[in-house]
This record gives sequence, structure tokens and C-alpha cells, in this order.
Amino acid sequence: MSRKLLTVSCCALFVVCLTVQSHGQAGRPPAPQPPQPPPPPLGRLGTPLPTLNKAELARFNAGLSVFNEVHDVAAGLGPVFNDNACAACHTDGGIGGGSPRLVTRFGRVVDGQFDAMTEFGGSLIQVKGIGKLGTTTFVGEVVPKQATIVAQRRTTPLFGLGFVDNIPDTIFHQIADHQMLVNPTIAGRVNVVFDTVSGQQRVGRFGWKCQQATLHSFAGDAYLNEMGITTPLFPAENCPQGNCALLNTRGLPPEPNEPDNNDLFALADFMAFLAPPQARPNQQTAAGATIFAQIGCADCHLPILQTGPNTSAAFNQVVFTPYSDFLLHDMGTLGDGIVQSGAGAREMRTAPLWGLSQVTRYLHDGRATNLPDAITAHDGQGRAAAKRFSGLAKPQRDQLVLFLNSL
Repeated sequence: MSRKLLTVSCCALFVVCLTVQSHGQAGRPPAPQPPQPPPPPLGRLGTPLPTLNKAELARFNAGLSVFNEVHDVAAGLGPVFNDNACAACHTDGGIGGGSPRLVTRFGRVVDGQFDAMTEFGGSLIQVKGIGKLGTTTFVGEVVPKQATIVAQRRTTPLFGLGFVDNIPDTIFHQIADHQMLVNPTIAGRVNVVFDTVSGQQRVGRFGWKCQQATLHSFAGDAYLNEMGITTPLFPAENCPQGNCALLNTRGLPPEPNEPDNNDLFALADFMAFLAPPQARPNQQTAAGATIFAQIGCADCHLPILQTGPNTSAAFNQVVFTPYSDFLLHDMGTLGDGIVQSGAGAREMRTAPLWGLSQVTRYLHDGRATNLPDAITAHDGQGRAAAKRFSGLAKPQRDQLVLFLNSL
């Protein structure tokens, strides 16, 4: 299927963007709205999808056990790490949620190119060490004085990611093509990355930079970089502060720490089968939803997406509401300065807004403590929408915030 031909199902993805273009497409006739399937039944945050069969529910519970597991050195923790359990960071709203906890990345620019400073342990900092082991004491890493770029990133929620995992790659290309056709000034781009698990080039959709394409790779990357646990698919241990000689310390468990990828796949199952957030729309939020579309927020924060065909009924052509296009956008000064997995220094993934009611700090680095500040901080391709928000009368701004707090 050509990317430039929108099928009926693809039209459903763009219903808001196609029908509301008053901010930049005056005179364009509204597109017909295709009928929308009813949304799937949703569970509470931190609970499994209610549509799972018995076998899938068993896989969810097995993954939940691994997610809650507290790891020690014998199990492969470290030698440098950020915490000893997945559940330690993913807490808000229920297990699997986000949190205000931040991780730190650093780097510098050399001859016009970003340098991740791997010789100093970059770009990701692991803030804890396992302590004394033999004659070596492992401590947390610090940002080296040579770094000129320091960025922080907030812990993201995992709710509903199974739906995102099951969007066909072609849909993201169609969304990007449609944005370029309708409003090139805000058009995002697909980030194609190498997926370690499948060994294929896939569309990245997870992480602040769309740096991971599948939940399996997302899980393996976090297992390694947040807890220091290696697996056959992710076997290379992080060198503490870049000093790889320390990995020869006697007493460290053999590599890879996990003899198989079972725990990695169990973590992916937990995330895949975790129920998404459930919006709470009412008559009071309807006006804000309209404003959200009118000022251009919905151009990138797409309200509606749909999974592809799937042998699992839980994921088979399910319509869901993540409020994201899962593309990279040039965010100007709001970019974090880090170049990662094909994403530029100014580029960031459109953050999904579902579950926003559970968030206490906003934007990738948690700099904003309220939604108006988060909106007005948008720069680059988000600047025009931010200016429209600032130009609204206070009652309209309040209506938009009320709507966002219902997600």
C-alpha cells in the first residue's frame, strides 16, 4: 500500500487533524469522519487488560513478578545502576506508572558533532554502585567536568504500551506523510532504528527519542542500563565511569548475568498486557477538547490510533487514545541536546498525554510544575501552538487545562 494513499482505517487515525485546521488551513473543507469502533474495555491503572485470555493473564502475572523483583549483586545488579527493581521507579498511579524521578545524560560537541563521551561512561549516568567487592569499591557515576551538555529525563509510564507495540510501522510513515502534506511546519519524522531482538530495521516508538522499536528491546535496554543486568541479547556490561578494567574485578557474576532472555521477555509481557489509562470526559471537558484541536495541539498529540491485525483479541485492530503521533519533532530549545539512536539534539518524541492526570511534573525533564507552564515552554515545531494557547482568554485556557487533567 502506498504511503500516500490513506485507507479508511488510516483516516480514522487523523480524524481530528483532518477536521480541525482553523489555525493554519483556513478554507480547507473538512474531511468526512469515518465511524469509530467502540473503545476496548479498560482496566484500572496497574492492572492487566480485561480482554486477556487465560494464557495471556498468566504471562502478565509472570512479568509482574519479574517487574517487582529486587535484584542483588549475585543476580547481576550493577556494578553501577540506577535502582534495583523496575517497580522502584514506575510508581505513579499504580505499578508501571511514571514518576518524577530523573535520569541524567551528558555529552559534548566536538568539531560540530555530538560526543556521547563513552570513555567517561556516557551518555547515561548510573548514580549508584554496588560498593566494596574485593579490593574494588564501586560507586555511582558523576557528570565529568569535560561535559558541556547535561540533560535530565523523567521516568515515563508504561500503561497501554502493548497497543503502541502493535501499531504497524507503515502507519507511522503514513502519519508523517500526512503531516507533511497538511502542515509541513509541524511535520514530524519517523525514526528507524535497529531492533536488537528481531535483528531488523524498525520504526522507533519508545523512549524520549523514539530510540526503541519494540517492547522486548525497550525491556532489555532498561534491564541493562538502569539495573546493570546483562542478557544474551544485551550482553555488554556498562563500564563504570568508562573504566572497563573494573569489569575484571573478582567476585562479579559471570556475563551475561541472565543465562537466557526469559526475564526480558517476561518484562515485555508485563508492559504489553498492562491496561492503558482511562480518560474521564464529561460535559465540562468537551469545550477544552475542542480548543485542544483548534489551536493545533492535536496535530502532533494525535488523539486516536489503531493497532493492526493480531492473532490476540486483546490487540486485534483496537482503537485507543494515546494523544501522540510517536514521531520525532524539532522542539528547538526544548530539545535536550542529546543525540541518540538517530534522533538529533533538538528532536524529541511527542509525549503521549493519556494518563496525564497522574503526572505531577511535566516535560521530559520535569521542569514544569503545572500544565500552562508546560504548554508555553513548547518551542520549535510546538511554538505556534504554544503562542495560540497564550493568546486565549483565561476561561478558554482553563477549559483546556481541565480537559488535559481528565486524560
